[in-house]
Amino acid sequence: MAKRKILTDGDPALRKICKPVDKFNLRLHLLLRDMADTMYDADGVGLAAPQVGILRRVVVIDVGDGLVELVNPVILSASEETQTGREGCLSVPGRAGIVTRPMRVKVRAQDRNGAWFELEAEELFARAVCHELAHLDGQLYTDIMDRELTREELEAEAREQEAAAAEEKA
Repeated sequence: MAKRKILTDGDPALRKICKPVDKFNLRLHLLLRDMADTMYDADGVGLAAPQVGILRRVVVIDVGDGLVELVNPVILSASEETQTGREGCLSVPGRAGIVTRPMRVKVRAQDRNGAWFELEAEELFARAVCHELAHLDGQLYTDIMDRELTREELEAEAREQEAAAAEEKA
């Protein structure tokens, strides 16, 4: 497992526009592996290359249905129907906000070997796709959030999660 350092808000690399990937080689494969390892180690559901200091258009996502790797991704369409909910970010630790995103998106991307494919994402997967692709253009969820969750809200949420975990063990 190769874990990389996750950059945090304030690092200028997070505000840069990433360049397309043009070489589909071992270096890219290692980056994708390292990004997945880093994301899983941090208990995240997505990670974009600029979050680990690589200014390339690469993201990894796993919302519980298996790892998805997107190289040079582009959103082709987004539903008019939206979803509003809690969002956090590995690059903005200890904070969360309420963000509105499309309910469904259609994406075109390349795989690790350069083959083009399309996928449709909905609900949490669509939220994660939009969140991670925004990173590729130097945007953080904090730029578009409806409001930030308060410390009290975050603490109450943590208590609820602890209670649910304890109940699950019993």
